[in-house]
Amino acid sequence: MSLKEDNAFKSALKINKGVESPSSLNSDATKRLRKLDVGRLSPLEYFVGIREGNRTILSKAITLVESSLEEHQDTAQKVISLCLPYSGNSVRIGITGVPGVGKSTFIEAFGNYLTSIGKTIAVLAIDPSSTRSKGSILGDKTRMDGLSKNENVFIRPSPSAGSLGGIARKTRETVILCEAAGFNTILIETVGVGQSETVVHSIVDFFLLLMLAGAGDELQGIKRGIIEMADAIFVNKADGDNLPKVNLALTEIRNALHLFNPDESGWSPVVESCSAITGEGISHVWTVISNYLILAHGNHYFQRRRQNQARQIMYQAIENTLLNHFYRTPVIKKLLKKTEEEVLSGTLSADSGAKIITEAFFNKP
Repeated sequence: MSLKEDNAFKSALKINKGVESPSSLNSDATKRLRKLDVGRLSPLEYFVGIREGNRTILSKAITLVESSLEEHQDTAQKVISLCLPYSGNSVRIGITGVPGVGKSTFIEAFGNYLTSIGKTIAVLAIDPSSTRSKGSILGDKTRMDGLSKNENVFIRPSPSAGSLGGIARKTRETVILCEAAGFNTILIETVGVGQSETVVHSIVDFFLLLMLAGAGDELQGIKRGIIEMADAIFVNKADGDNLPKVNLALTEIRNALHLFNPDESGWSPVVESCSAITGEGISHVWTVISNYLILAHGNHYFQRRRQNQARQIMYQAIENTLLNHFYRTPVIKKLLKKTEEEVLSGTLSADSGAKIITEAFFNKP
């Protein structure tokens, strides 16, 4: 026996062959999901799955809508057309506010309240995309952990992809899919950092602005014009030692509203407070929205607003289509690089370069 074999024989340690751990994934389920890849289902299969409330197929259909690939868009539009007759039967609520105001916490508290009174909810959270990497964190679902486990709630974070017009069109089409799937309340959370509020306002029935007390964003909201769009303003985090500041903020905001012209709906924006942590005032938010809907349906403003929104989306879609077609034209692709180099070198002005390129487009054979 060799020295090596002798040492191995005398050792008190012995390693037994372990049992291979089973996979945490269900192989049958994995095979089924692979068959549901975007673009592999027919429009009719997407439609049937959506109407049956299949969350996986609904998610795939939304991915299809968000895709920029031409073949995906063709299928997506067919799915939208099939779902359209079954849409329009929900209340669409836009929710915005500066970062840190507690939008996700509010939506979780508000969503849980709505499901407790029999509502089915789709939460569409628009996540800002990086201008450098074009990526998005899409972390809203993790911040609404409790709500995401509610069987009557569907949460879908979507990237803004740097296109405000794209937000309007794609989010509106996503709303159509969710309505066809049976959700009667749609909550759309904006990124709260720019002009996306204006875009979301153009696709919802009710626009809710959340504000903080004592953070200086009362005047900021007025300056940005967001208050003018709001149907209701709720000062969040109205709890504990913050209550005196909240009461002062309510007075300031109510006074500021007198600076704006009355809304054509005949509705006067409501200014109240709430606490997403304690739940105080959350049920009152729905009472306010319900009162608005009664008024808007009664004077037919609700339907007029939706018709105007559809018109705006159509014109925006035309502009986006023309823009995409412009940059994909071979003549423009070839001329664009050369003209850009001349502009960058200073031998051609930017306006002259734009004129050369657009004339080439309109005069192309």
